[in-house]
Amino acid sequence: MRLTRRNLLAAAAATPLAGLGAPALAAAPALPMASPAAAGFDPARLQALSADLQDLVDRGQLAGVTTLAARKGKVFHFETRGLADVETGAPARPDTIWRIASMTKPVIGVAMMQLWEKGLWKLDDPVARHIPEFEGLKVRAADGSLVPQATPMTMAQLMSHTAGFDVSAGYAQAGLRAGDLKEMIRRLAALPLACQPGTDWRYGPCVDIQGHVVERLSGERLDAYLARNVFVPLNMVDTGFHVPAEKAARVARIHTYRDGRIVAGPPQAIPVTPPAFLSGGGGLLSTASDYFRFSQALLDGGVLGGKRILRADTVKLMRRNVLAPGVKVDLYGPSQDGVGFGMDFAVIEDPAAARTPQGRDTFYWGGAFGTWFWIDPTNDVVFVGMIQNVNGSVPGAGSPNVREITPRRLYAALKSPAA
Repeated sequence: MRLTRRNLLAAAAATPLAGLGAPALAAAPALPMASPAAAGFDPARLQALSADLQDLVDRGQLAGVTTLAARKGKVFHFETRGLADVETGAPARPDTIWRIASMTKPVIGVAMMQLWEKGLWKLDDPVARHIPEFEGLKVRAADGSLVPQATPMTMAQLMSHTAGFDVSAGYAQAGLRAGDLKEMIRRLAALPLACQPGTDWRYGPCVDIQGHVVERLSGERLDAYLARNVFVPLNMVDTGFHVPAEKAARVARIHTYRDGRIVAGPPQAIPVTPPAFLSGGGGLLSTASDYFRFSQALLDGGVLGGKRILRADTVKLMRRNVLAPGVKVDLYGPSQDGVGFGMDFAVIEDPAAARTPQGRDTFYWGGAFGTWFWIDPTNDVVFVGMIQNVNGSVPGAGSPNVREITPRRLYAALKSPAA
């Protein structure tokens, strides 16, 4: 199906959650709902958020998009518009399954902290205590020589992208995902670190490594551990490293841009069986409602529906900046002022410096295909957004900057934002 304005307008009407009655949603638990006014938002101003997203779909800048916002545990905005696949014309739905890529990382962070609560590791432990293959890893110095680590990489550094490993592109020829997690560790152990631990923030294989740690400390495959300790307790019925064959039709297509307009991207296999490489850094698929339940549990101090996955003080620890002075988050360059990094979450320490209306201590992340979310404990807000584009999170690569549009519009509608 060719993407035209007529096709988009026919398929892109916003679909609010209420009154869906879709059989595919029957297995998913009902979400707690509230009106925007009851949640403290001006309904008229909130319409600007819906209008902006609809306009992006109408102009061919997005194929499909789902957005969900909640306050004080109640969902007051849940809309889906556009297409899940511009080639077939399949509409996006509230139960569409999206590849959430690096939004997998916070889930692995929760698994790690569950094992931390059990006393199986400590923040200042050398990583080599839990991954002996990394004992004695050398560091490549600026002149190309190999030197010892000035101080051993720690588990806290592993969880904050400062353990000394390079950015992902630095391992393009290393085949880190050619086998399973054990094979990845073997290959990394044969390579030097890119910088001294603790001295630089580099976005690379650290969370895939954490997935291996989870397997090693728990004695379970990563997918089994997450199902038992995160997904089942939180009723995340559509989240995993693969989808059952009967759910495959619900998976959104990955899109790209041609001449400034959205088109179908290259074919992507839908994993209907467990993959050999369980990527803690980016392998999960999920829905907006499932990821809301995960996020709400963290906002509420590690508990949802009476099921506790973490202690409240552990969640606070996860959103506390652990970067050394002078080390800044630098995802796409330049460094992000006002932003720190905790345990697999970025943290807004200074909203003014970060140029965001989100509250202080908001913790967040996003995925490579453009998915994004944030958890704002200052204003008691959770937001989840889903799109599916090649390089969807890279500024200037085609995708509209929904990560700036959505908080600006949402907080403009909040009647009494916290200082």
